[in-house]
Amino acid sequence: MPVMFRFRLVPCIATVLVMAIGIAAGQWQTRRAADKEAIALRLSERAAAPPLTIDARLFSADQVEYRSVSVSGEFLPNWPVYLDNRPYQGVAGFYVLMPFRIASSRMHVLIARGWVPRDPANRTRLPAIRTPAGMITVQGMARRNPGRLLQFGQQDALRPGAILQNLDVAGFAQASGLQMQPFLLEQSSPLPDGLKRDWPPPSTGIDKHRGYAFQWFALTAMAFIFFVVTGFRRGTR
Repeated sequence: MPVMFRFRLVPCIATVLVMAIGIAAGQWQTRRAADKEAIALRLSERAAAPPLTIDARLFSADQVEYRSVSVSGEFLPNWPVYLDNRPYQGVAGFYVLMPFRIASSRMHVLIARGWVPRDPANRTRLPAIRTPAGMITVQGMARRNPGRLLQFGQQDALRPGAILQNLDVAGFAQASGLQMQPFLLEQSSPLPDGLKRDWPPPSTGIDKHRGYAFQWFALTAMAFIFFVVTGFRRGTR
């Protein structure tokens, strides 16, 4: 029996559309993986660079992101904010953020001081945080933001003591009226405050994008194979 292929216009158009979408999405994910590889390389290079001293000059986030930095000044304990849904070793808790006035200036930098457990009986009960008084020096890694979580609905207004899901430095500067550097510092230097400073490493998500690219290209191949196989089956019948 001769093998025949039966061409049908509608399935062909549908297959071409699916393949076009799959190829475009796969290429986009591939480009994202390449971009993240560049970020990972920059992260590695900057983490190995000598510590950068932050002073009253305005630094750009691009200039200092992922750099080890050092800053001298004093905390402003009347403006703490708490980032919710930040578990540590399976325990629910907050990231404690506080502005830090840079020595001999009116410039501030937002410090992610560390992690503290949440009250399991009352999530709105804020923990007592010991804050050193006077001039100190803080070291850590500069980050553009503290990481963003999926958020449903409108979060509370940004104010002293606010419990928030997400925060950006520009919004904090606007709400507090403080002159801020456009980045935050994840503190690594020890202080007698009881906070955990075991920060998760920055995630570039390279493997995730490669996995998504593989799925899209696999979908493209499956659409083509399905069109060809079903065409031969129709032709045989």
